[in-house]
Amino acid sequence: MTALPADSSVLPPRQVAPGHQDRAEPVEEIQSGVPWWIWCLAGALFFAYLTLSLRLHQRMLSAAFDLGIFEQVVKSYAAGQLPLSEIKGPDFPVMGDHFHPVLALVAPFYRIWPSPMALLVVQAALIAASVLPLTMWARRTLGSVAAGVIGVCYGLSWGIASAVGKDFHEVAFAVPLLACSLTALGNDRPRAAACWAMPLLLVKEDLGLTVAVIGFLIVRRGARRLGLATIAAGLLGSALAMFVILPAFNPKGGYAYLHWLPGAGGGDGGLADVLYKGTIGLITPEAKVTTLLVLLAPTLFLALRSPLLWVAAPTLLWRFASGLYTHWGTAYHYSLVLMPIVFAAFIDALSRRQPSRTSLRRYLIGSAAITALLLPQFPLWQLVKAETWRTDPRIAVAHGLMDRVPDGATIQASNELVPQLSGRTSVSLYGWPDSRPNPEWIMVDTLVPPHRRWPQNFMEERISLDRALTQGYRTVAARDGYVLLTRTG
Repeated sequence: MTALPADSSVLPPRQVAPGHQDRAEPVEEIQSGVPWWIWCLAGALFFAYLTLSLRLHQRMLSAAFDLGIFEQVVKSYAAGQLPLSEIKGPDFPVMGDHFHPVLALVAPFYRIWPSPMALLVVQAALIAASVLPLTMWARRTLGSVAAGVIGVCYGLSWGIASAVGKDFHEVAFAVPLLACSLTALGNDRPRAAACWAMPLLLVKEDLGLTVAVIGFLIVRRGARRLGLATIAAGLLGSALAMFVILPAFNPKGGYAYLHWLPGAGGGDGGLADVLYKGTIGLITPEAKVTTLLVLLAPTLFLALRSPLLWVAAPTLLWRFASGLYTHWGTAYHYSLVLMPIVFAAFIDALSRRQPSRTSLRRYLIGSAAITALLLPQFPLWQLVKAETWRTDPRIAVAHGLMDRVPDGATIQASNELVPQLSGRTSVSLYGWPDSRPNPEWIMVDTLVPPHRRWPQNFMEERISLDRALTQGYRTVAARDGYVLLTRTG
């Protein structure tokens, strides 16, 4: 074999058969490491994610569910304790709610910077890091231009935007793990794929099923023993989390979310209800079909040609079988883990097809066009809106009143006020039935718009405030719609 020159950065072009000169040849990298422009892409996306999430928090558009809860969890870990959340209930053990011990990794950062913003920084970094393996894979097999387009389309994809625009969630840890695992699987490195997949068991209880599907794909690639072990680990991990660990910590016993699924207490139609929700109910109502369409559209539906897309099946099945409507659509964070799967399948499908340069260009233009069309419908578009950079004068008023609440005090507060207080007080959600009763302080924003008002509507909130004034609370301040009460006794 003839050695390449020392300064060569690409292999010499392969000999191709007549009539195939138009094939898009992959750019094989001799030098190891990530090129500077991929680092710049990941850095720019990190900055965009972080800017949006921090700005939403500064504008008091973050919420008790879930930024407030996760800060209390990480705060517990940072103090060397098992995770508790006052928002879920008085001294509620969060290991009885969801299984996500991976959050302990955030604790060292939180000790340095005890703020909910530390969680948002970690989330932005995790998601941005997932761009690296996918873009590198695309570069090796499809070339730098294709890698750049796919990297941008992935980084700006609607599932990522929806998650970044909705507080912090533990599944951010799953994104780089899935990207690395599927990249390894797509490049016939089954052992690396299994090793990257295993930590998903510590991210959330349902992701063991995703690990099992990765194990099945490893079996199909020929690594039978490794694949079967991965399947067993995934199924066992989810079973232990759902039916042993979580029930052991849950004060009410059992796994708290089984009632969402058909046949588990969430429906009243017996066998007929189970059959319906397990068949036609998986694609109705139309929000579910819409989610599927926009999930696959940025790949021009080429992702369907790759077996890697099967890894998305467990997440899609539990979401569409759920009786909770928020699981069905494109809002919130539920599609975050699907984005690296779909784009890994896209890269894999393009690599398998070996399209001509002209065809590859069309695929890339189509993917970029659909991504651009979807972008204004999702939160990242807020970065170019003028109102994102305006600060409501009421925010300063709110912080002035919150400063009057002593550190460590027990307080019930409105939804958007909770994550502003969760770092230094024992805060719970005002109007939530499981909140700690008789707190020392109450702070309510009475001017919250109807679409953001939760868990009480305007009349319920008014009645409960009047009741508090008759039960030993007095008004400390009432300014610009904010009401601050404290106990008199």
